[in-house]
Amino acid sequence: MRSRDMLPSWNDTPVTGAIVEFVERSATKGSQGFIAPADRIAAFDNDGTLWVEQPMPPQAPFLLEKLMARVQADPALADVEPYRSIIQRDPEFFGGLARQEPDAVTKFLSGVGAAFEGMTPEAYDAEVREFVARYRDERFGKRCTELVYQPMLELFDLLRAHEWRVYVCSGGGRDFMRTIAEETWGIFQENVIGSAPEWSYRDGRLVRDNEMRGELALGPGKPSHLFARTGRLPKFSAGNGDVDIEMLEVP
Repeated sequence: MRSRDMLPSWNDTPVTGAIVEFVERSATKGSQGFIAPADRIAAFDNDGTLWVEQPMPPQAPFLLEKLMARVQADPALADVEPYRSIIQRDPEFFGGLARQEPDAVTKFLSGVGAAFEGMTPEAYDAEVREFVARYRDERFGKRCTELVYQPMLELFDLLRAHEWRVYVCSGGGRDFMRTIAEETWGIFQENVIGSAPEWSYRDGRLVRDNEMRGELALGPGKPSHLFARTGRLPKFSAGNGDVDIEMLEVP
């Protein structure tokens, strides 16, 4: 199959042709654009790049449900951030989350870390799977795993056919994305990079800590997380927002 035929959902435009040409040259020894297989790392943002992010990223309702359940169990939390902003439906706070502004995301994650503290990987995975099976997007009425852009999955296939390793690098929660990565995007869990908690091994089991692992995977945090995971920087990147610029700029 010709490379162009691997992108059937793409319009026949100069941009599509340039992508195909770049990928083909990267795998052609002796060509000016040849890239050694070890360096063929492609990195993709998730929200808005691989699946819908409006009116909010699919992971947000999962986390909001969890935080609201904590308030119901302990009403005193209603006077504490980020619960206060959530209950009051503060438009500035929710707008910041939708735009993935670091201040809003950090405030939000301060509650998320406490909500999941002490949970094992198996218990967290089960909660995510239950949510994905139950929740439907308010606009499209679909599961989040059904709201993935087909053209991007085709691009994944094109890259892999030319020996590229594909990574997802998102400001969203890494562990949520890992739960659905293999069946939704066709990539291994370990190829998902994102904002994540620390994990500790205690009393014979692995549990989540209420502490961030490094910085948020937003803006300059994206190339930082990518290098920490792979030891290299991507030669092919795709994103859709200001928080992806640094990942797109790397040489």
